[in-house]
Amino acid sequence: MILLGSTGSIGVNTLEVAKKFNLNVEVLVAGSNIELLNQQIKAVNPVKVVVAQQEDVSKVHHRNVSFGEAGILEAIETSTTQTVVNALVGFLGLRPTLKAIECGKKIALANKESLVVAGAFIDQAKLMPIDSEHFGLWYLLQDRAVASMTITASGGSFRDYPLKSLKSVTVKEALNHPNWSMGNKITIDSATMTNKLFELLEAKWLFDTTNLDAIIETKSLIHALINFKDGSTTAHIANASMQLPIAYAIKKEVNEEVLKPVDLIKVGSLEFREIKTDRYPIWEVKDYMLQNPHLGVVLNAANEVAVAKFLKNECAFLDISTLTLKALEKFDHVKLQNLDDIFAIDKEVRVYCGT
Repeated sequence: MILLGSTGSIGVNTLEVAKKFNLNVEVLVAGSNIELLNQQIKAVNPVKVVVAQQEDVSKVHHRNVSFGEAGILEAIETSTTQTVVNALVGFLGLRPTLKAIECGKKIALANKESLVVAGAFIDQAKLMPIDSEHFGLWYLLQDRAVASMTITASGGSFRDYPLKSLKSVTVKEALNHPNWSMGNKITIDSATMTNKLFELLEAKWLFDTTNLDAIIETKSLIHALINFKDGSTTAHIANASMQLPIAYAIKKEVNEEVLKPVDLIKVGSLEFREIKTDRYPIWEVKDYMLQNPHLGVVLNAANEVAVAKFLKNECAFLDISTLTLKALEKFDHVKLQNLDDIFAIDKEVRVYCGT
């Protein structure tokens, strides 16, 4: 496989799956964590390595190293492997997704933004999502009439904070997720609930429906539910590990234990909560975004700028959603005719948001 984003949490788990199933890793693509990358190179012996910055090339313990977006696209085009795992974070993951499609390769997609901003233009024929929520929906689908689909959210770092304290929370507090350790960007997106809005937009494209919603399940054991027209509901329950959806995305069929089953006696009880706009202001546009998914490019660009500002202490936590909502109102007129429009609008929104 080609693994894009090898040093992130998805990348690390993908390498664990590769080890478990004895899968070959032809290309490793990483950002700035060169120390971990060198450990991975030693473990999997890739043919090619790509890093983000040119100045890091000399620090990589490999003979065949390139850098930047051009290096990623060339690696996808020239590799012999037919599987690309795209675990890059943000808009920069879009061009690699498009290149993999152009080359006819199978894509195990963890880069949410590819579908959020360009779902209308992406051929899904060889695409399998890695998100546990979309994997859960896919796993539950049967030959029965579906009424609606529901995915779950953890609630993020501030789900139990007093509402009045949200205006003054710190970056350190925001990065303290109650259920697991993830990268900074996705942890902040979880705290604002923007991440779940992304996942609903992904589900709209993956399953061709707008009958979608999300609820909070605080233990992150139920990942998805399908409500059938006969009145019954099924839920996908699994311990919180990305290795199960990764394994299916790469192998399609898995007939051995990837993670331990949930012990419901030990769990004891589950708690569900409504996602409310007083705690998660971005949620006010949930239904509107599902009806106007072309605005995903605006949502993503504004959010990326706002999160970057918050992580640099240039704005308050609640300003992330405020800036994103303002951008959505400003660019509500946007119409996308092709992929070029997406890249143009992305730039325009970033300028407006003060990137």
